[in-house]
Parts: sequence; C-alpha cells; structure tokens
Amino acid sequence: MSESSRDTARGAGWGPSERGVYQQLMPDHVEKLSWLNPRVLWAARNGVLASWFGDPTGRTRSRWVARRAAAGAPADKVIRRDVPERFSFMVIGDTGEGDDSQYAVVPGFLKTGQDTDFAVIASDVIYPVGSADDYGTKFFRPYHDYPAPIFAIPGNHDWYEDLGGFMRVFCAGTPPLDPEPTPRPLTRAWWRALLWHRARPADEERLAAARKSRSAPGQRAVQPGPYWAIDAGPVRIVGIDTGLLGTIDAEQGAWLREVSRGPEPKILITGSPLYVDGEHHPCAIEGGGTVDDIVREPDHHYVAAIGGDIHNYQRYPVDVDGRTIQYVVAGGGGAFMHATHTIPRVSVANVTEREFRCYPLRGDSLAFYSRLYGRRLRLRRFFALSESEATAVVAERLGIEPVRAPGPETRVSRRTRLVASLLGAGGRPDRTSRFRLPVHKIYSQLFSPGSATYSPPFFKCFLRLDVSPEAVRLRCFAATGNRAQEIDPPVEDEVTIPLS
Repeated sequence: MSESSRDTARGAGWGPSERGVYQQLMPDHVEKLSWLNPRVLWAARNGVLASWFGDPTGRTRSRWVARRAAAGAPADKVIRRDVPERFSFMVIGDTGEGDDSQYAVVPGFLKTGQDTDFAVIASDVIYPVGSADDYGTKFFRPYHDYPAPIFAIPGNHDWYEDLGGFMRVFCAGTPPLDPEPTPRPLTRAWWRALLWHRARPADEERLAAARKSRSAPGQRAVQPGPYWAIDAGPVRIVGIDTGLLGTIDAEQGAWLREVSRGPEPKILITGSPLYVDGEHHPCAIEGGGTVDDIVREPDHHYVAAIGGDIHNYQRYPVDVDGRTIQYVVAGGGGAFMHATHTIPRVSVANVTEREFRCYPLRGDSLAFYSRLYGRRLRLRRFFALSESEATAVVAERLGIEPVRAPGPETRVSRRTRLVASLLGAGGRPDRTSRFRLPVHKIYSQLFSPGSATYSPPFFKCFLRLDVSPEAVRLRCFAATGNRAQEIDPPVEDEVTIPLS
C-alpha cells in the first residue's frame, strides 16, 4: 500500500514528483473557471436571490417529480439493482469544474473503481450553473472509461439553471418545464422572477454527441428524479436533493420518512452534509423536523450519512443512543479545495479530535493556502510556509499532537503564527480570541482560492464502499495530481461500519 499524507510529506504529494498523466485525458482547450470573475458570480446569483426573495426550488422540484411520474417513473422512486450480497460502489462529490483539479481525480478513480457496480456523484455535478452544454467536458468525457452506471444528486450549482441540465442527463432526457405565470408586480416573487438567471436553450447536437462517450449498455443509468433510493444487496442507499439553500420541501420530506422505514441498513447521500467544520447542520424539512431526526431514528437503521458541497473530506463518528452513525463530508471530487486548517479543535456531539478525521490534514491545507496567497500577493518569502512549519503551528494552535510529525528542526516563529492567523487557522475553544471567529467566517466565505489554476498537490479525494451482509468498509482515497498517487491511490481514511 502506498504512503498517505498521514505517513509522510511525500505521501501527501509534497516535494519533487512526476506530474500525473491526467492531462492527457483533458480537452485541448480548457476554459479556467474563476469565482473571482464578475460574470461567473452574476450567472450564479440565484442562491442569493432565493435567500432574499424566497426559495422557489421546492415548487420547481415538485413539478419535475410530477413530470417524471407522468413519464412512468416508479412512484416510490426506488431503483432496484440486481447485485450480489457483496458488492462495491463509489462516491465522488462536487466534481464538475472541468479543469486540472477535476481530471486529476480521474486516473485513481478509474483504477480504484473498475470492479465496482455503480457510482454516485454527491452534489454539484456541473459548475458554475449546471448548464446542459457543459456536460460534455465536465461529465461525459472525464468518466468515459468508468464501466458502470453513475447516479447523481444535484447540488446548489446544478439548481442555478432550475435543474434543467441535470434532468436532461440523468432523468431520461426530461424536457424543460413550461414557464410559470408572471407574479403580481412589486411582490418578492416578482423581484425574484425579474432578476432570476434562466437557462438558455441547450445545444441538442452537442449534448447528443457528448452522450456517446458513455453509451455502453452497462453505463446507462436512469433516475426517477432528483431524489431517489437504490436497493442493492443488503443495503438501501437514499439520495436527497437539498436544493439551493440546503433544505428540503415537505413533499420530499414525506417521501424520505416513508423510504426510510424498514429493517434494512441505510446510507444517506445528500447535497449538504449534516456535520461539517465541527458544526451540526441537521437540514430543515419544510413544515417541521429535520433530515437528521430521520437519520437518528433507531427504527430507520441508518449507519452513515455522506454529504457533498464542502470540497474536502471529513468524518464524524457520532454516538446515537449506543450506536455509531458515520457522518461524512465527501466533496473533494474536482472543485477547488475548501480549507481544513480553518476547522477549530473538534468538540461536537461527543466527537473530539481523537475520533475526527479530515483530508487534507490541516497542516497541509495551511501550507497549500500560504503558498497560493504568497504567489497571488507576490509575497512568497513572507507568506509561504513549508508543510513542516504549517503542521507545527496548527498543532500549537489546536493543542494537539500532529498526525504527521514536523521535522526535528522545525520551529514556530512569529511570522509563522502571523500567517496562520491571517489565513484563518483554527484554534482551541478555550483559547479563542474574540477576533478569531469573525476572521474564520470571513475567510471561509471570501478567501477560498476562487479558481483551481494552481499545480499539484491538489488534495482531491473520492470514496469506495465495499458492502457485505455484515459490514460496509468505507475508504477515502487521495488524488494529488502526481503520478505516484495515480499509480497507487493512497488510503487517507478507512472505517468498517457494522450492519447488524
């Protein structure tokens, strides 16, 4: 087994290394996506509009579901996969930026997933706005050689064009919805409709040509809608659509309660994680209750809840009335990396630093961001921290033993501490400065990289789940963009989840 970031800096992708062959899979011309570009931000405005003027996704989702039902989709929205009692599937989240950081994941994903029965994309299949015209280079091309079906749940970016592209690709070519009546003038709904970003007509020839990249009979997958369940072997996998704002409508909530009943063990896959960055986000259901209430109900037998949206890996083994539910963040499949070094010392739901896992390690995250901003600000000598310095200062701030020990001559200087503070590095709850929390929140919202135009290591990841009647073996594999990790993807985390 290859070295991981928990073993050595080289295993994390630092140091001299041969770049991977992933670039050979990419188109000749790749348009770099930058979240600092005003045009991109304006195109992706619907999330902000929904928070200001009311969220219409519940009503739109209901119309999509009704259209799929009229076309013959099963009323219970359950996909029944004829697989053995022992089978495997992949989970990869937040994939579709279409540049180096997405394609760098592909070689390891294909190697690790060649013998799996299907894959699930957890959130944000296509950036920036889920356009049908982007599926060629951001879905069909990168996963051309994955031999099994790929199912998906939409993320907020897939909703920025009202889910039209997603429904065309994953739900049997569902045609666009008819326009809704114009709202009464000067109401909140009228202002929202006036400013709303709407999809342009899809290029049907372009989409048809792209579909040929995944046209083999074994690759085909048809979903009953944007939310669904898969019965496979001894487990039921339940996928929910959390829309633009990380909530679900009453209709989907009623379906979730119904499909969660029964004795079979269940795994939830959601666009918005329920535990993330040391905080609990239970996901409200319109009309009352939360998704996590359903997950925690003993009679529903959930053993794990996996969410996308945040572009890294985190795992929280939460004790719920004497049984452990694994809450996982798995959004590191292609988009720019969200920092882990901003996560404060974990203490949530009786999960502490001892049980918590993340990838990249916080020290690697801080080193990555310090170099990124050192280049951007042209202050490399001041900003750039070695991975050893970053590991040491994160351990000091959190008051923990580092997972990977820094070099014996590493010391934490004033400069190191200042850079860590400027980049929002997390700390201990009992030593929190009154200024740290605002810095952390501002950093996480405004100072993410904004684009993925940098070089390896990328710190991307994907999951493989091996299911048997007795247990689920969940492994997080790394993708750095370096050849060594392509040839033998390292395991960054592993847990066995009992099904009894």
